[in-house]
Amino acid sequence: MSLYVYNTLSRTKERFEPLHAGKVGMYVCGVTVYDYCHVGHARVMVVFDIINRWFKKTGYEVNYVRNFTDVDDKIIKRAGERGIDINSLTNEMIEAFYTDADALGCLRPEHEPRATTHMDEMLAMIQALVDKGHAYVSESGDVLYAVREFDGYGQLSGKNIDELESGSRVGVDEKKRDPLDFVLWKMAKEGEPAWASPWGNGRPGWHIECSAMSCSHLGDTFDIHGGGMDLKFPHHENEIAQAKAANGGGFARYWLHNGFVNINAEKMSKSLGNFFTIREVLERYHPEVLRMFMLGTHYRSPLDFSDQALDVARTGLDRLYETSKRLAEQDVSETELPEKFIAVMNDDFNTPEALAEMFEYSRAINKALDAGEDISLIAGQFNQMASVLGILQHSSHEWFQGGDVDGDAIEALIAERSQAKKARDFARADAIRDELAGQGIVLEDTAAGTTWKKI
Repeated sequence: MSLYVYNTLSRTKERFEPLHAGKVGMYVCGVTVYDYCHVGHARVMVVFDIINRWFKKTGYEVNYVRNFTDVDDKIIKRAGERGIDINSLTNEMIEAFYTDADALGCLRPEHEPRATTHMDEMLAMIQALVDKGHAYVSESGDVLYAVREFDGYGQLSGKNIDELESGSRVGVDEKKRDPLDFVLWKMAKEGEPAWASPWGNGRPGWHIECSAMSCSHLGDTFDIHGGGMDLKFPHHENEIAQAKAANGGGFARYWLHNGFVNINAEKMSKSLGNFFTIREVLERYHPEVLRMFMLGTHYRSPLDFSDQALDVARTGLDRLYETSKRLAEQDVSETELPEKFIAVMNDDFNTPEALAEMFEYSRAINKALDAGEDISLIAGQFNQMASVLGILQHSSHEWFQGGDVDGDAIEALIAERSQAKKARDFARADAIRDELAGQGIVLEDTAAGTTWKKI
């Protein structure tokens, strides 16, 4: 089956045809490492992890590149506030990033370049832009990109260059030839980190970093560039203008953008102060619940964040783990993915429909087990689907009972409750159930005895 992806550049769903047969080059904008990641960052991690997993599952050799911006005004400011150098801050935040991404079950990209290790590539690209008349040195000494010198500016975002107004995202500077021009190389102030350049000591602008790093690792033309919807303008628009003008290549052929995470219909962001860090959420929910929650909405759609939505995701995940628990003692065949699952994933990575297929298989497996029928084939398909989506990655024992509880103590209380019920001391039996419920332990009485799980 052919894969179709929604290309932001063409505003249509297109058949994916790689630049090189059997290979995919994908660049995704990473984070500026001055603080802990929030749930909006988690969505980018999970969305492109799924895309990466699907390409690999369907036989592609993937070169997945995701950068770290490790020099920036925010980084300099935060390091100063904490009284540490920027390398100490960025190293700390990169390790925190890995902790969060690993907890969410995200595979590591093939390359994770840092801006500070790609200064030569950035300087070469800026020099090419100056030489070709697409950039100039302003009176302040900064090197600026001349936006009106690039034909087609605004094609990705759909903005008309003549209608764009200078504002907070563009910045007004009387030293610019045009208010739309943006910084490629910024002269350093006293006490700031700086690198030598033909135009003086300074540091790169934000936009040039990704143009240089993506082309450095994937070439002047590559398959996919991705990131959050908020980066479409001006960041990705500027990336296109820089890379195409400097290299003459086609840059990214497909542009994929995930939707915003909203709280009360407002975009979650640090600038608005309405964000939750990943680690704050993981204090209350298992990381796989957060992943499940994100899979339940198509990646291009807005995602409404709430405790209620996370609770729904946890309930659904519990149902799938219940099925997985029943499969633990069964013979499961190695098999291919179901055709319907393949079809919905090939339709622009439609994870909500993929999850729906998993739940259909869960119901079919439980019905077949109850009837004593063979489930080896559909069980294998169920497990294959889980692997693609990056869920059910724990044993059912770990999931329901957890690794941070005293199982022996709980079993002792269950035994005491059983004796109390036999003695018709129902008050004590109820008290034990309530005591365990207060610890997040749920009891289930069955014909075979009492089982428990941690929620």
